[in-house]
Amino acid sequence: MAKKLTIKRKVKEPEPQKEVSDSPESSDNEEEEDLLQAVKDPGEDSSDDEGIDQEYQTDSSEDLEFESDGEGNFLSRKGAGGSSADDDDESAEEEDDDEDESDADAEKSGKSKDEETATTSKSSKKSQEKPTSSKNGGASVVPARDPSKVEYADSDTSDEEDIRNTVGNIPMHWYDEYKHIGYDWDAKKIIKPPKGDQIDDFLRKIEDPNFWRTVKDPLTGQEVFLTDADIALIKRINLGRIPNEEHDEYAPWIEWFTSEVEKMPIKNVPDHKRSFLPSGSEKKTVSRMVHALKMGWMKTTEEVEREKQEKRGPKFYMLWETDTSREQMRRIHDPVSAPKRDLPGHTESYNPPPEYLFDAKEAKEWHKLKDEPHKRKLHFMPQKFKSLREVPAYSRYLRERFLRCLDLYLCPRAKRVKLNIDAEYLIPKLPSPRDLQPFPTVESLVYRGHTDLVRSVSVEPKGEYLVSGSDDKTVKIWEIATGRCIRTIETEDVVRCVAWCPNAKLSIIAVATGSRLLLVNPKVGDKLLVRKTDDLLAEAPVLDVIESERIKTAVQWTTAEPADQEKGVRVVITHFKPIRQVTWHGRGDYLATVMPEGANRSALIHQLSKRRSQIPFSKSKGLIQCVLFHPVKPCFFVATQHNIRIYDLVKQELIKKLLTNSKWISGMSIHPKGDNLLVSTYDKKMLWFDLDLSTKPYQTMRLHRNAVRSVAFHLRYPLFASGSDDQAVIVSHGMVYNDLLQNPLIVPLKKLQTHEKREEFGVLDVNWHPVQPWVFSTGADCTIRLYT
Repeated sequence: MAKKLTIKRKVKEPEPQKEVSDSPESSDNEEEEDLLQAVKDPGEDSSDDEGIDQEYQTDSSEDLEFESDGEGNFLSRKGAGGSSADDDDESAEEEDDDEDESDADAEKSGKSKDEETATTSKSSKKSQEKPTSSKNGGASVVPARDPSKVEYADSDTSDEEDIRNTVGNIPMHWYDEYKHIGYDWDAKKIIKPPKGDQIDDFLRKIEDPNFWRTVKDPLTGQEVFLTDADIALIKRINLGRIPNEEHDEYAPWIEWFTSEVEKMPIKNVPDHKRSFLPSGSEKKTVSRMVHALKMGWMKTTEEVEREKQEKRGPKFYMLWETDTSREQMRRIHDPVSAPKRDLPGHTESYNPPPEYLFDAKEAKEWHKLKDEPHKRKLHFMPQKFKSLREVPAYSRYLRERFLRCLDLYLCPRAKRVKLNIDAEYLIPKLPSPRDLQPFPTVESLVYRGHTDLVRSVSVEPKGEYLVSGSDDKTVKIWEIATGRCIRTIETEDVVRCVAWCPNAKLSIIAVATGSRLLLVNPKVGDKLLVRKTDDLLAEAPVLDVIESERIKTAVQWTTAEPADQEKGVRVVITHFKPIRQVTWHGRGDYLATVMPEGANRSALIHQLSKRRSQIPFSKSKGLIQCVLFHPVKPCFFVATQHNIRIYDLVKQELIKKLLTNSKWISGMSIHPKGDNLLVSTYDKKMLWFDLDLSTKPYQTMRLHRNAVRSVAFHLRYPLFASGSDDQAVIVSHGMVYNDLLQNPLIVPLKKLQTHEKREEFGVLDVNWHPVQPWVFSTGADCTIRLYT
């Protein structure tokens, strides 16, 4: 027999209902126990509520009815109008099996939840309207919470985070093959949103004005619209600013700890023994006592007793003093006496004999060695006076006495162990010149014909002819084998430099005379080659590029006049300043000229095939002395007075700057392989640069006694030569190895001194034969000499 029960309970405010329970059996048991406890003690509240009266109500506004058997066991609940928890659990289990049924059950369970929530809200309103007392009746009524008020408005909590996807931090590509992307708080699948193709995205980008502020949530796959506040926050983070705009990062500093020294200590704990330091005066006293013991000034008791025993014995005295006893009292033992100056001779006399006086030649030589006084025979020039009264006071007396006293003061005058080192041991071992042959040793030919000093010389690429330029305004072409002058070309000005084109297929000589550069066909050698050269220089090519005014004012290309055509001159390149040097590129199409007075247009590069000129530099880096083309690479060497700059003609940039540490550069020559550079200077030095090693000289050679005018490398043999104003041509061996770890071998071989000196000038230019180990030199004695 079934019984009907109607129950009214006091319960607390309904908590958020869990949609998914652990198991159907556990939920049934909990509900059954609550109902039985309510039946036994209807007046006592067994829940942990706060005294809020609420009622369970059905959808039909009737009391809840339950059925039980005769023994009082709970059977079931009557009434329709809502689904039970078992239906929810069964629907949750069926979701995994059938996707369509899960959608229907979800809609059904959603409706039931909404109904139950509405019922609960109604009961809460009734409880607020009719407050009830507790069991004893004396307790106050606890007011209900306002549902419009946010529970955590005044505090921070992690429950505010709206995380819909609960899969956690896992790779999201695991869900690529499924229709869902994860599960929400209710353990329901989160279905992926429909994906559009690129055309849809493009149309949205065109039509939707807020497309740029729409991002995709990687956890849910949904598109999230960024507000202005979100965008402002992102911008502040990208700019490295503080995300919170209200935060003041320059707020005034709060001094938490005071800087005032308190009179009383904070803690009254006695100091540890290790914090005590010994007295400073006691420390000094102890250190003095220790030092006195070391030096023997203070003695122990044992030492004092020992000395007393020694004094009690017999005493002995030396009858005579030894030779060294007095010297031992000095601080410097066995000193070396100061060296004495030599006694004056006849040259120091105020009235020396005539043979001790300098003649004009000796006086000139003595004044010439002013910079190198150590090379003079005497440190003074003898003078003759009639009487001692006419001898003036010594002008350098005070300085000489000062230096003498300084030498005596600084000289230690103590005995030192002298090392016996032979001079031969200090000289590096060089190979014998006999093992380095062939090289020129004797003068073979002298080419005479010029009437003034010969400044420049150049050799034909095949080695048959020689061209020279002189201050007598003539250019002479010589036959090397016989020494015969074949042709003489007269010019309007002094010939500063001549250079034969290195291209063997052309017969062209570049002559720098005054401010004009003449391209001459010497008309020697192969007639077919001469005719080909005339055809090349006859017609001027049409220029496609218009030259700038800066180039036009600096240089003009013109065809030679008929009078010059008969001499062999084909093209005249007129410059705006006097030309000092001309040099060819290895292929023979480009040549460069140097005008030291041209400022930023000192160096010009000319192209023969197109008859146009270029100004490579826009700013002046110094007074340019000479230029040079690299034999292999597209590099350009520019030598100023003190430094050498290397430029890349393709990239148009500075590659390297070589530091010479010299006063004035006179010339330079590059090794045929292009890795070593030889520089001559007016301060009697030759500098060897290893371009791959450093920007400073690898070796500095001081082989000449006067200014070095010219240097030159041989094209085939490991030889180089230098010419100086001391009338000498020095031939040296310079072997460059392919192994980068092995240093070049530099050995001076022969000094050839046959030129005569004219007005302080000696050898002006040197040049090598292209095939044979022969060297040509030009001098101020109007001759050209060949050494073989």
